[in-house]
Amino acid sequence: MELSKDEILRYSRHLILPEVGMEGQLKLKNAKVLLVGTGGLGAPMALYLTAAGVGTIGLVDFDVVDYTNLQRQVIHGTKDVGKPKIDSAIESMKDINPFVNVIRHEVALTSENAMDIVKDYDLVADGTDNFPTRYLVNDVCVLLGKPNVYGSIFRFEGQSTIFAAENGPCYRCLYPEPPPPGLVPSCAEGGVLGILPGVVGLIQATEVVKLILGKGETLVGRLVLYDALSMKFRELKLRKSAECLICGPNRTIDKLIDYHQFCGALQHAAPEPETGVTENEIEATALKARFDRGEKVNLVDVREVHEFQICRIPGSTLIPLGDLPKRVNELDPAHEVVVHCKSGMRSGKAADFLRQSGFKRVLNVKGGILAWSDKVDPSVPKY
Repeated sequence: MELSKDEILRYSRHLILPEVGMEGQLKLKNAKVLLVGTGGLGAPMALYLTAAGVGTIGLVDFDVVDYTNLQRQVIHGTKDVGKPKIDSAIESMKDINPFVNVIRHEVALTSENAMDIVKDYDLVADGTDNFPTRYLVNDVCVLLGKPNVYGSIFRFEGQSTIFAAENGPCYRCLYPEPPPPGLVPSCAEGGVLGILPGVVGLIQATEVVKLILGKGETLVGRLVLYDALSMKFRELKLRKSAECLICGPNRTIDKLIDYHQFCGALQHAAPEPETGVTENEIEATALKARFDRGEKVNLVDVREVHEFQICRIPGSTLIPLGDLPKRVNELDPAHEVVVHCKSGMRSGKAADFLRQSGFKRVLNVKGGILAWSDKVDPSVPKY
C-alpha cells in the first residue's frame, strides 16, 4: 500500500521528520486502532489520530450527544445534540481526513462481544469512564496480546500509561480490585475541567503513534500523572505483579468475566419503573404540592456549595454530604427530614446516615433537583 500524491502533500510535515518519513507514514496508514469511547478522551484521540493518518480507526460508542458533553468533547458540536456520538464523531473525522477508514461499533463493549471486536485491531486506546469497562478492556487486551493505551481524568487531574504491552504491567497489576461502589465519584458528580481530557487524550494519541512507529520511549512501565492546577507532571514506575491474576505466572483468569458484578456496579442495574416511589422517597411533584399546601418542610440540600450557587430549591438548607456527620445536631430527629442532591444518589446516602443516626422519618427526593427542573420548575437550570 503506497501513499497517493494527495496523501504525500497532506502528510508532508510528517514525511520530512527522519523518525517518520515515508516508511513511518505507511506504518500509520496500515495501522488499525480501536478507540473505546468518543467522549472526553476519545474526542481528541479520534481527531488527532485521524489527522495523523492512522489508516483504520474503530469507534466503540452507543451514547448520544448531550449539552453537558460540549464543554470538553470537542469532536461534537451544538448541532449534534441528540445525535448518536458515533455519527457526529465520524462526520468530524471524515471532514479532517477522508483517507481514513472509520469502522463503527455502535454497541456497548461487553464480555460477549469484546473478543470479536478487539481481535481485528493492532492496539486499543481506552477512553472509558467506568471501572467495569476499564477492567474489560484490560482483560481482553491481555488475552489477545494487544497494547492498551490508557487514560483517565477527574476534576483537575489525569493520568496515562500503556497496559498489556509485551513484558509490561496490566491494569490489574496496578489495581487488583475495584474500589467499593460509590467511593469514587464520576465526572458528572465531581466535575472535570473541560481542557483536561484534551491534554490526557493527546498524551494517549502520542503514545499510539509512537507504538505504531516503534520510535521513542513509550509509557510502558511508567504512569504519568498530570495536575492542571499546579501545571505539574509526575511519573511513577510500574512493574508487572507476580500476583496478577491475568498476566502473572500463576494466572487464574483465562476468559472474560461479568465485570459489572466484579465491580459491584449497581448503577448498571435495570432502572426502576418511572411509576411509583419507595416508602423512603418522595416525587418532586409531591414535594411541590406540600409546599403549595403551606406545609413546613425541613428540606436539606446535601450538594456542595458551588452546586448550591448554580441552582437551588426555594426553602432548602444547605448541608453538604461531607459535613453532615458534624452538623447533624442542627436537625431535629423528632421531625421529618427531606433530603435532595443533584440526582438522588448522594441524598440516598445522606438519608441512610440520618436513619442510622436515629431519625425516624427521612425522605429522599427521587431524581433530585434535576427532577425538580423537569417536573416542577423548568426555570431551574440543569448542570
